[in-house]
Amino acid sequence: MTLLVAQTEHGAEVENKKVTTDAEELLLDGGFVVPKNVSNDGFVVPGNNAFGNSFRDYNAETERKKIVEELYRQSHINQTYDFVKKMREEYEKVNRVEMSIWECCELLNEVVDDSDPDLDEPQIQHLLQTAEAIRKDYPNEDWLHLTALIHDLGKVLLLPSFGGLPQWAVVGDTFPLGCAFDESNVLYEQFKGNPDYNNPAYNTKNGVYSEGCGLDNVVMSWGHDDYMYLVAKENKTTLPSAALFIIRYHSFYPLHRAGAYKYLMNEDDHENLKWLHIFNKYDLYSKSRVLIDVEKVKPYYISLIEKYFPAKLKW
Repeated sequence: MTLLVAQTEHGAEVENKKVTTDAEELLLDGGFVVPKNVSNDGFVVPGNNAFGNSFRDYNAETERKKIVEELYRQSHINQTYDFVKKMREEYEKVNRVEMSIWECCELLNEVVDDSDPDLDEPQIQHLLQTAEAIRKDYPNEDWLHLTALIHDLGKVLLLPSFGGLPQWAVVGDTFPLGCAFDESNVLYEQFKGNPDYNNPAYNTKNGVYSEGCGLDNVVMSWGHDDYMYLVAKENKTTLPSAALFIIRYHSFYPLHRAGAYKYLMNEDDHENLKWLHIFNKYDLYSKSRVLIDVEKVKPYYISLIEKYFPAKLKW
């Protein structure tokens, strides 16, 4: 079959790329199978998530619905501008743990993301499923393969040695603080319990920002995205800016799915958003109960880690 997927050179305009396979399914190196089901833009995706429902369906009656709803209720009430400033100040010290990227990947075997309505498998499988799917379609973009592998490593914040933060302070969609909450945010009504909702300093469209200020100057809700961005930056990764953008904003669904908050973006943000749009398809649709053979793909990802990171990182 022939698939049409968005393809770019780093920093260049998006162009179309054809990927051809003779099989009815894509079989990736780690054993991950993608069914033959083509979405409107040509990207091959499964028809349903691991529970048989549409992806990101927060109304589906599943055993995880109440867990997901409660997490977002807590997040939307407790994620305030002042809370995030405090958390960033604390965690940018990166003084809690020292270990390698792969050691951190293995720690994710202990983590399940309560905000995810699509899958309840250990997180290391999601990382490898995403990375292997991207590797299949973008074999020459090794930085993107590694970005996929590490994009969720910040979820170790749930573990005691990293602070043992509650799920609402680690996972779920992210959103800006310091300006009005956009209605495109999932379960928007729950923001009415947030102290910032009625604060005149924070509840206007621009709030404390100016249009075009750049997302780097915007305070985002605290979680694994911002934490992993801080870890990568503080440990002087050589990954390109697009990779750091993906890591920091991959859970910012109001932006890359609904187009909200674009008035805060600058020119660099718009360029990097093209890569985030590409990444997001794999991040969302590669989730599966078909597990990757970790030992088979491990040597390749170790080589990428050595290329772009020091042997040991401060977390």
